[in-house]
Amino acid sequence: MNYIWHYNEPERDSQEKAISLAKELGIDPALGKLLLDRDITTATEARRFFRPQLTELLDPFLFKDMAVAVKRLNDALGRKERILVYGDYDVDGVTAVALVYKFLQQYYSNIDYYIPDRYEEGYGVSRQGIDYAEETGVRLIIVLDCGIKAIEEIKYARDKGIDFIICDHHVPDKELPPAVAILNAKREDSTYPYGDLSGCGVGFKLIQGFAKNNGIAFSELIPLLDLCAVSIASDIVPIMGENRILAFHGLKQLNQTPSVGMKAIIDICGLTGKEITLSDVIYKIGPRLNASGRIDNGRESVELLICRDEEQAAHKAAQINHYNEQRKDLDKAMTEQANQIVESLVHRSEHKAIVIYNEEWHKGVIGIVASRLTEIYFRPAVVLTRDGDVATGSARSVAGFDIYKAIESCEDILENFGGHTYASGLTLKAENVGEFKRRFEEYVDSHILPEQTDPTLEVDGMMDFKDITRQFFLDLKRFQPFGPGNPKPHFCTHNVYDYGTSKVVGRDQEHIKLELVDSKSDNIMNGIAFGQSSQARYIKTKRSFDIVYTMEENTYKRGEIQLQIEDIAPSEQD
Repeated sequence: MNYIWHYNEPERDSQEKAISLAKELGIDPALGKLLLDRDITTATEARRFFRPQLTELLDPFLFKDMAVAVKRLNDALGRKERILVYGDYDVDGVTAVALVYKFLQQYYSNIDYYIPDRYEEGYGVSRQGIDYAEETGVRLIIVLDCGIKAIEEIKYARDKGIDFIICDHHVPDKELPPAVAILNAKREDSTYPYGDLSGCGVGFKLIQGFAKNNGIAFSELIPLLDLCAVSIASDIVPIMGENRILAFHGLKQLNQTPSVGMKAIIDICGLTGKEITLSDVIYKIGPRLNASGRIDNGRESVELLICRDEEQAAHKAAQINHYNEQRKDLDKAMTEQANQIVESLVHRSEHKAIVIYNEEWHKGVIGIVASRLTEIYFRPAVVLTRDGDVATGSARSVAGFDIYKAIESCEDILENFGGHTYASGLTLKAENVGEFKRRFEEYVDSHILPEQTDPTLEVDGMMDFKDITRQFFLDLKRFQPFGPGNPKPHFCTHNVYDYGTSKVVGRDQEHIKLELVDSKSDNIMNGIAFGQSSQARYIKTKRSFDIVYTMEENTYKRGEIQLQIEDIAPSEQD
């Protein structure tokens, strides 16, 4: 794939600010530019960015309804009411349930948890779940990562004498459910200064508020931060502000003292003894925790995350890993079928969006397939399948395009929908799929910008190999954890050459392992270009080429810098 490389040469004023900021911090000017790109303009702000402090977390009582929520929880404990912790079946939901349940269980035993079955109950609060609560004597449900649109279900629960505290981060409708308290920074009357917490993050704020109100030391909450880090990475929320603090310290917990259940997942992912990054969570830990909800029931992931016995945790992790292998097989087969459908579309290049429907597809994997299509075709994608009398779908978007608003434009023909800017879910009558496709594509055509459907690489800086020093790399690592809002920087070097030892590698000879030099120094840089073996012939001609890359630590030679090359193009002078 040849991307369009996009680099904004900083204006003179910005260059001078970057140089001045970098000098004050004792770092390279290229890193000063990265700070300015993140709206960090002073040395004080930069130091806070590099060293996030838990003391800088926001006061949980800035949340509208937090005082009400904490009082209702206190009342439940005082009256010895049965409490049910209820959550979605994805990673964010199961980590949120595990976090709140684990914390409260230390102080209170009359507590249970519930994850709805994706296939029998569907997304969110279900009447079946409320009936379970009634049958088991529950008087208070704390619902996490869902519930903000469950108006009728919560009315149903209220009629049974069951109260709700909602901890959600999805976009609400104008009418809010009749819950006792709603903690959601996206509600129109929100008083909370930060709007991008994950569902698990909102759950963390609830227990932070409870702990503060009851004189429980904040240190008691720190062991739960590994769950926050996993949810933040997996739910693709911005890694700035409060999320950066939670993710930074959550990763520290994950690397140094993970819970028994998390340690079992780390072991089965092959990450034992390695520095775990948010990227490891996204590609290894998160998919496994997701797999139980996709293949069977997300409750098994909660069971693992709250497990205290190492042997039991290892057994549960192995089962979840087995689900993940099944998920991979389904994912591969469905993606191939989806690709065939997309490739067969007439005038495919003119379509700004992808909407495909297959009644036989596995409901638990359609979100992954939508993500794959977005990555392959650089188009917003909706993948739908049949679920009883309705069609259910998952939507994923490209950078900069709000897919939630696109789906919202069709709400009059939808039974239900919800989500975020880049990922949403929806349900509609099967006979409305054609009309939804027409209207969704029409909305995307009229709102998406041309550059949003181009395969673009944003270049953060131009580098010469002589400037890629060990100190530069160590300072760059201080920008971690990377993610939305704080993306891993991409650099470009012009006029590089094969040192003579580059070679094609991989089981199918699909990658290139490179040793490169540039025209301005004798520094030899190691690199890996995944899936780009088609470029090997040109590289071996000894002609110069340009590269865009990220900087990584070599997994096999600790301390050595390796370039992960995202794209290769012949130099213009050639």
